Amino acid sequence: MRKAAKIIGIVVLLLIVLLFLAPIIFKGSIEKMVKNAANENVNATVEWDELDLSLYRNFPNASLSLEGLSVTNKAPFEGDTLVYAKDLNVAMGLMQLFKSEGLSIDKVYLNEAFINVKVDSLGNANYDIAKASENESTTEETSSSEAFNLDLDHYEINNSKINYLDESGNIFLKLSEFNHSGDGDFAASVFTLKTHTDSKVSFDFDGTNYLNNNSIVLDADLEMNLDEMKFTFLENEALINQLPLQFDGYFQMFDDYNEMDVNFSTPSSEFKNFLAVIPEGYAKNLDNVTTTGNFDLKGVVKGKMDDKYIPTLDISVSSNNASFKYPDLPKKVEDINLNIEVKNETGLVEDTYVNFNDIKFRIDQDRFSGSGSLKNLTTNMLVDFEAKGRLNLANLEKAYPLELDQKLSGILDADIKSNFDMNTLEKEQYEKVNATGNMKLSKFDYDSPELAKPIHIELATLNFSNKNIRLDNFEMTAGSTDLKMNGNLSNFMGFAFADKTLQGNFNATSNNFAVSDFMVETESEESETENDSETETATTEAIKIPSFLDIQLNFDAKNVKYDNLNLKNTKGSLALRNEKAILNNVTADIFGGNFKLNGEVSTANNQPNFDVDLSLNTVQIVEAFEQMEMIKGLAPIAQALKGVASTSIKLNGDLTKDLMPIYTSLKGNALAEIISADVQEDKMPLVSNLNNQFNFINLDKLKIKDVVAKLNFENGAINADNFDFKIEDINVDVSGSHSFSNEMSYNLNFNIPAKYFGDEVGGKLAELSNTDLNSMKVDLPVSLSGSFSNPKIQMNMQNAIKSLSQQIIEAQKDKVTDKIKDEAGKQIDKLLGKDDEDEDGDESEGNKSKEDEVKDKVKDVLGGLLKKKD
Repeated sequence: MRKAAKIIGIVVLLLIVLLFLAPIIFKGSIEKMVKNAANENVNATVEWDELDLSLYRNFPNASLSLEGLSVTNKAPFEGDTLVYAKDLNVAMGLMQLFKSEGLSIDKVYLNEAFINVKVDSLGNANYDIAKASENESTTEETSSSEAFNLDLDHYEINNSKINYLDESGNIFLKLSEFNHSGDGDFAASVFTLKTHTDSKVSFDFDGTNYLNNNSIVLDADLEMNLDEMKFTFLENEALINQLPLQFDGYFQMFDDYNEMDVNFSTPSSEFKNFLAVIPEGYAKNLDNVTTTGNFDLKGVVKGKMDDKYIPTLDISVSSNNASFKYPDLPKKVEDINLNIEVKNETGLVEDTYVNFNDIKFRIDQDRFSGSGSLKNLTTNMLVDFEAKGRLNLANLEKAYPLELDQKLSGILDADIKSNFDMNTLEKEQYEKVNATGNMKLSKFDYDSPELAKPIHIELATLNFSNKNIRLDNFEMTAGSTDLKMNGNLSNFMGFAFADKTLQGNFNATSNNFAVSDFMVETESEESETENDSETETATTEAIKIPSFLDIQLNFDAKNVKYDNLNLKNTKGSLALRNEKAILNNVTADIFGGNFKLNGEVSTANNQPNFDVDLSLNTVQIVEAFEQMEMIKGLAPIAQALKGVASTSIKLNGDLTKDLMPIYTSLKGNALAEIISADVQEDKMPLVSNLNNQFNFINLDKLKIKDVVAKLNFENGAINADNFDFKIEDINVDVSGSHSFSNEMSYNLNFNIPAKYFGDEVGGKLAELSNTDLNSMKVDLPVSLSGSFSNPKIQMNMQNAIKSLSQQIIEAQKDKVTDKIKDEAGKQIDKLLGKDDEDEDGDESEGNKSKEDEVKDKVKDVLGGLLKKKD
């Protein structure tokens, strides 16, 4: 016994050692075998991060695991990922490790995978990656191609996602949170496969969403005939949301086509089954819902599938005199009738049609009914429908557990009929659309976090005709705002069914319109721009003017309040089209005067921009400065002026995401006219500092009249063309520029009459005549820099005084010279007159004495004048 126990112990020890060493011994050869099989059989790039071989994970079977597995397509889907899996694990018999060729796989586990299936418009499928087999192949090639044998008895796909996109059929199917498992003997040609599937399903067909993250659970047993490739449904049950379905039939694959014959139906006729079709997020708990009446869903899908045909369809949904009531809600939905059919009798996809033969329900005394049909679903779809009835909107959430962000109230009355085809809408041939009827909404209240104030619609009436929808009456209030409107929508059907632009023309009137009643504060973040002096505040999402609108709104409002602006008698038009807001001939009374505005704002490009033409006429300068940010940037000096001005501004530039001007981008010009204004020294340091520099001028008591200034904007600067104005009888010439951050560089030239310099030049001015005083002026250049709030002023008064003194001296010299000339002339005239009378004297002697006498007289005159000067 001891010897036997010893032998057994040695064997066990060897087995344990073998279990540790086998993964190391066989890992290299198995990894090589897997790579060879992938390269020889698959026209794709197969890679993995790590291959792991274990004898413990699925003991007594061996386990082969590929971590980070990816299968990447080659042309025509170059670079697309067909499969990615966090982990692929296969289990095989332990003795498979010792086989010289081929591995037989018993179990497969695929975990956290993403399977991306795509069929392009030409019919190419990215899953068609198997290499074509050759008729003649060597024994070595045959053995390589048989590196793996699938003798499965169990497989699982866990927590995975599958996308299926068929561009040729315009089909998109998405399975998320996908779990599927199957048990069966795949080594047999005929066997039963027991499966379980649960997933979230979304399905789109031809641009229409039919399932949106709906839950599906399927337990199905299938008879698998691998020789005939025929799969027959045995005992099975599906759960779509909370709707149970039973089905039977078969699916068979042939070389050129597939064939199916499947029947399905609800296992019971309770109306609760209808509520179960509604997505779980809306259906809520159906356990205690009381229902009456029936609900039947049944269908047959039968026929072959190939490039031309689909199976025929005969699916019906019906209910008669049903009702339901949720236990915690006060209202009941009654008299429910449903009769819906989905059919295809030819197998051609374009011949599929849907009939809504009868849809009715009642809540209290309000009844609503409708019917219609959809034909030619995949070609030129034909739409025919009618709806009639009344709904008290407040009763909707009292009868059904809706999760609304806001309470609904109001009465909706409708009586509408319409029929059209989609080609008519695409070609905008709206005159061929048959639409008649009307719709009325009254006493409607709506509130939302996206609204600043609740909206109350007292009345809105719509009348439908072939060409347009006429808004006969619209009356609403929001906060302090009232609004009345009427007009026309010319292509509502194209907008609703064919993604066309919504066109309309409306007239609106209001006694009081407060923009703040429609504006909600949004979270914002500050980010510094390239210009260090500027900080842009932008909302996290850009404001966009809708691209689907082509609306013209003519408005007339007695009072409009925007931010801190109060506008009276506001009139004009606003057009929304091509992602632009276009303002035309907008006028209003404001700041004691009025304004006129034309221009546009565009959000069509990544960078929003604007272009406006604004004129302000005879407005109060103080009010305009205090209430308009633009005036503060354009003309900071205006805060020191009290009076009346007019201006015209042409301006364009870029906007931030929340449509505020980016000052560094502004371009344009302005013409400003100060009609009459008083200077208020205490309102601005620049004025008070200038006042302190002049001893002979008091700016605080001065008035400015008829000053015209031309400005232009470039690279964030406001440049002033040369202009001048008068301060009483002082002329001031101005040139220079400033920025929107109020940094300035200006040159002022004061042309000052001599009389203002009396104290500086002493009694010299007293020696001038009034004529000289009035004509004598001196230039005083002044340089301004720094900012308007902290100005730097440079001026040289001494040079001006020196210049004036020099002018006085020159004027006195001129006076002396003129006086000398006058006196000398008089004396010469006297002397010459005396000589003419003395005709009898000696001529030569007389002439000599006359010359001497004249010289003496001139000396006397000059001497007298010089004595007087002394």
